[in-house]
Amino acid sequence: MTAAQVVSRAEWLAARTGLLAREKELTRARDAVNSARQALPWVKIEKDYIFDTVDGKQSLAELFDGRSQLIVQHFMFGPGWKAGCVGCSFKSDHVDGALLHLEAHDVSFVSVSRAPLEEIEAFKKRMGWRFRWVSSYSSDFNYDFHVSIHGQPSMSEERSGVSVFSKDHESDVFHTYSTYARGDESLVTAYMYLDLTPKGRNETGPNFNLGDWVKHHDRYDTGSKSGCGCKEGV
Repeated sequence: MTAAQVVSRAEWLAARTGLLAREKELTRARDAVNSARQALPWVKIEKDYIFDTVDGKQSLAELFDGRSQLIVQHFMFGPGWKAGCVGCSFKSDHVDGALLHLEAHDVSFVSVSRAPLEEIEAFKKRMGWRFRWVSSYSSDFNYDFHVSIHGQPSMSEERSGVSVFSKDHESDVFHTYSTYARGDESLVTAYMYLDLTPKGRNETGPNFNLGDWVKHHDRYDTGSKSGCGCKEGV
């Protein structure tokens, strides 16, 4: 970070007021995008997706757990991996605190990975998470929603993202939204805090992303490398 310009309080206030105008413009633009997202058309889910859960086999409709809306986190964790993706884990660290509020507002949340359920449960226990996490190992769900890709090298076959679904009173399920890559980074509260600080995210290389510093939350004191770590078991 370059040395900051040091000015008087009056000069700082003038600069801050100028930035405030841009912040308000961004807030209004975000509100407009949110409205457009909520107005997107829906697609009815015709395929019967079955997931392995701690409560046995469940359909996509059953994952709603009695609510009308469902957020699915596509968590990068493939069969045989020793640990889940560091980036997905970073995002997942922010879920449990929001669960009570989401569920009280007619929204269920579930993470879905292609790893077998026993591998998911072992990693979930290690990380201490409470949110529901199910396996799509026996279905085409990951492939149909473009977060698993046939024929890719093992570490490149999985992608992260978020998909949203709605269910009517007749248990018909509709796909309403999906986003990938940086589309869901606003769900990472730590990033939102960092964006307020002078150094910001401070991701200066070699990867120029969270791989420069983020680790699984139980590895910050071990000196292990930060990158994805999906196959290294960090």
